[in-house]
Amino acid sequence: MPDLPIRQLTVTAAHRPTPRTARVSFALPPGEFALAGPDQQVKLYFPRPGQDRPELPAAAPGQDLMDWYRACHAVPEHRRPWMRSFTIRAHDAELHAVDVDFVLHGDGPAANWAARARPGQLLAMFGPSPEFARPFPLDGGRPLLFACDESALPALATLVEALPAGARAHAWIETAGPQERQPLLGFGELTAHWIHREDAAPGDRLLTAVRAAELPADLDRAWLAGEAGTVRALRRHLLTDRRLPRTHVHFTGYWRHRLTQDDAPTPEDLADARELLAQHES
Repeated sequence: MPDLPIRQLTVTAAHRPTPRTARVSFALPPGEFALAGPDQQVKLYFPRPGQDRPELPAAAPGQDLMDWYRACHAVPEHRRPWMRSFTIRAHDAELHAVDVDFVLHGDGPAANWAARARPGQLLAMFGPSPEFARPFPLDGGRPLLFACDESALPALATLVEALPAGARAHAWIETAGPQERQPLLGFGELTAHWIHREDAAPGDRLLTAVRAAELPADLDRAWLAGEAGTVRALRRHLLTDRRLPRTHVHFTGYWRHRLTQDDAPTPEDLADARELLAQHES
C-alpha cells in the first residue's frame, strides 16, 4: 500500500491577481510530486487560532486512509485543524512548488488565512490522490461546455491550459464583477462568456445565461463547478433540456450558499455524492 499523500507546505509568496483572489505559492517538502493532469483537487488543513501550524497526526508508512482520518478526528475539536478543498492552480517541478488560489469572500477560516498569508507560514495538504481524481476528457473532437463561478476559476484555467490544439470549448463564468476576470490561455479554441453577478444572488445570472445560450448542435460534454445549488440546476437543464447523457456531464459543488464544509450534508448533497460515486465506479 503506498504512503498517504500528506505534506507540509511552506508559504513562499502571496499576491492578488484580482481584488478578491489571493494566489499563494507554497514550497513542497522533499520527495516525489507530480500532477496526473488538470483540475487536481487537494485538501488543505489550516491551524486554529494560537497555532503556528495545523495539528495533524503523522501518517505511518502504508497506513490506511480511514485509519488516518479517524486519528484526525481524535484530535480535540478546539485543536483540530479546519479542512477545505482546493484545486492546484500551478505546479513548478523545477522549483518544487505549487500555487493555490483563494477566493476572498465571507468570513471563513480559509479566506481569513489567505488574506493574511505571509512567507514562512505553514499549512498541511492531503493529495492530490488518484482515488479522488475524475479526469475530464478534453480531446474528443467535439465542442465542450464549461460553466462555473469564480470559486472554480483555478480549475477551469488548468483545463483550458490543457486543451489540445484544435479543441473547441465554450465557457460561461460568473464573477462578482469585471475586475475579477482572469486570463484563460491555452492551445484550444475557447469562447469565454463572462457574467457579472453584481447584486444578483449567486448563480442566478449564470444559470439564466446557460439556459438562453445557443449551444453547438454537436456538443459533447459539460464540466460544471461552483455553488452546489447552481451546479445542480445547470445539470438538470443539460440532462433534461439539452439531452446530454448523464455520464457526459461532470459536476462538482464547490461550496453551498449559507453553509460551510463544517455543516452536515443536505439530502441533495448526499444524492450528488451517490451519483458521483456511481460515475466513478462505472
